[in-house]
Amino acid sequence: MTTVRLDHIVTSGTFSLDGGTWDVDNNVWILGDDAEALVIDAAHDADAIAEAVGDRRLVAIVCTHAHDDHVDAAPALAARTGAPILLHPADRPLWDLTHPDRAPDADLADGETIRVADVELTVLHTPGHSPGAVCLHAPALGAVFSGDTLFQGGPGATGRSFSDFPTIIDSIRGRLLTLPPETVVHTGHGDDTTIGAESPHLEEWIARGH
Repeated sequence: MTTVRLDHIVTSGTFSLDGGTWDVDNNVWILGDDAEALVIDAAHDADAIAEAVGDRRLVAIVCTHAHDDHVDAAPALAARTGAPILLHPADRPLWDLTHPDRAPDADLADGETIRVADVELTVLHTPGHSPGAVCLHAPALGAVFSGDTLFQGGPGATGRSFSDFPTIIDSIRGRLLTLPPETVVHTGHGDDTTIGAESPHLEEWIARGH
């Protein structure tokens, strides 16, 4: 019996939108076993991600959203491994800002499941940080991969183009805070948290009006 494992690497680069550029560190999550793997957010460094995947078959490169810091290494990783790039179609305008000459290979749809190493990930469409932002829920692991929708301490930023604060609050309230409180939240930046740790703060976030 193969053992499912979750590898985590942090890559560094920049995020650019609306004329500004910021230095960022991104979490890259690699879920799989000894034979196959799936990458969640190919950020900044295709070589480092490929090294972490090793000689396993890469079944897909899943983009939680299309901000450039989460997808800048995706085409290079896809070219190196043959893995398809999956993105929610509502984020295609953002994708095209970074990769105008290379389309994603397939669309992500709310409710669809992606399987790797006998683990099912359910796609949750969670717009707000961007129109096509998604989270990936893995009930068997007691985990959700939240991208930039939910962090330790609050929702993702909504102060730039293509984002909306009331929408992200609705997504978090309706799609994430309904998950079991012990669910571990693997985020796009920074440390893990849990649904239970974040749930009590919803009204506080709304009052702050990020």
